[in-house]
Amino acid sequence: MANTATVSTGASNAWAGGKKPFKASYGKLMMWFFLMSDAFTFSSLLVVYGLIRFSSSVPWADPEKVFTHFPIITETFHLHPPLAFVGLMTFILIASSVTMVLAVEAGHRMDRKAVEKYMLWTILGGLAFVSCQAYEWYNFIVGGHPSMREFWDGGLEQWVTGMYQGASLTVNEYCENPDFANLFFFITGFHGSHVFSGVVINFIIYLNVRKGTYDKRGHYEMVEKVGLYWHFVDLVWVFVFTFFYLV
Repeated sequence: MANTATVSTGASNAWAGGKKPFKASYGKLMMWFFLMSDAFTFSSLLVVYGLIRFSSSVPWADPEKVFTHFPIITETFHLHPPLAFVGLMTFILIASSVTMVLAVEAGHRMDRKAVEKYMLWTILGGLAFVSCQAYEWYNFIVGGHPSMREFWDGGLEQWVTGMYQGASLTVNEYCENPDFANLFFFITGFHGSHVFSGVVINFIIYLNVRKGTYDKRGHYEMVEKVGLYWHFVDLVWVFVFTFFYLV
């Protein structure tokens, strides 16, 4: 009977509440739930992209021939390095993830000045990425890429350089398949909206850090929670970059 009572008491204590699963707070758990649901969304988009691209009988554009603009280098020297600008964007976003790690680590040490510094660098990195993406979208929409003339056979050169310059949701100069531009706008735009949202949230947290809000609370858990979101956005871009630009 004593053993039964002990087991019963232990079981009731396990379900009594007031304990943090995996020693994680309610806020962290909710952030993980959100990130998991968002991961399913991005996974679905990339799966749809793969199905449409590899099941289509209409030719698909070569990213190395499409994404060749690089600021100053292209305009001044008329050079078109393939995927160089997209590579720079990727480096900027990964670097911002490093500064976010440093901000979280500084928060664990309750070092407010260091958290301010690294959060600011993270925000600047996010703004730089969004600005680069806007530049890439502009060139994609305007079109007129000289390198595209080498990509197409002579029979389609007039179609590319004349009637269909640039890209829209219905036609584009890069290939006969309109789904190429549609998926580019939707997937990179959806990710870009996540980055922009992250920049706004990071800025709010940065202001709270400057005001000493988290010093008064005695912890910097909010920095850690927004850090989870920022790392997720960076990781998703690695998959988008791989699937859309490299494959």
